[in-house]
Amino acid sequence: MSTILEAAAYAADGTRRRHAVQLPSDPFDGRVHQTALHDVVRAYLANQRQGTASTKIRKFVTGGNQKPWKQKGTGRARQGSNRSPLWPGGGTAFGPTPRDYRVTLPRKVRHLALRSAFSARALEQAVCVVEPLAFAEPRTRLVADVLEKMALTGKKVLLLTNGDNRNVILSARNIPEVTVLRYQDANAYVVLRADAVVIEAPALGPLVDGADLGDAPAPEPKARAAAPEARRAKKAAAKAPAKKAAAAKPAKRRAAKGPAKKPASKAAPAKKPSRKKD
Repeated sequence: MSTILEAAAYAADGTRRRHAVQLPSDPFDGRVHQTALHDVVRAYLANQRQGTASTKIRKFVTGGNQKPWKQKGTGRARQGSNRSPLWPGGGTAFGPTPRDYRVTLPRKVRHLALRSAFSARALEQAVCVVEPLAFAEPRTRLVADVLEKMALTGKKVLLLTNGDNRNVILSARNIPEVTVLRYQDANAYVVLRADAVVIEAPALGPLVDGADLGDAPAPEPKARAAAPEARRAKKAAAKAPAKKAAAAKPAKRRAAKGPAKKPASKAAPAKKPSRKKD
């Protein structure tokens, strides 16, 4: 079962809001998987290695075609080539050669580590949600002022933007220990490396973007829907004039035609005389 996590909310100028924001359960589910974090961080650091270190063993070093001195009689140690690893300028014994350090991990493990990293930072109260940073032009002072109001000056800050916010990237690149990435480009290593993670609200989805942060006036409550009985009475009242008008039309027609004639009663049939037998 996931844990509901909250984060401090800030305005675009760095002013803190009164109420915290509830973080979405994906990726902030509150569960930290230590093994997945270890594997992903190890793989990330290994994949940064170029693996281009190269040395030459004795067979690749020029020279050494003849014996430096004869085997016996000189009082010195026997030597067979001046390209030996024991000689200056000789070959290197067991030196590094070009190799690939790359480590691949399943996609599900990488996603699990990213969720664990976000959850770990949220449990430490190191995640902040800020309104969209809309800078008219790139200026380092704008980002510095926002971080100063958020009390993050001098810390390792990871700023995750909603999409490619070019002005924010250019404004923050001269500030030491501040990294700007798109929210979808974050990985477990950069999240764990940062002391504070600042995320733009739209990047977390519409539920966080449209959340009431406390300072905005509360919307007026909508009028409650009428009870079913009241709705039925209202409809009946609206239909009553129409029914009266429909009933009045036949009466007018009858008044124009005159009084209605009563149907003549049928005469009783005459009784036939009975014939009596003599």
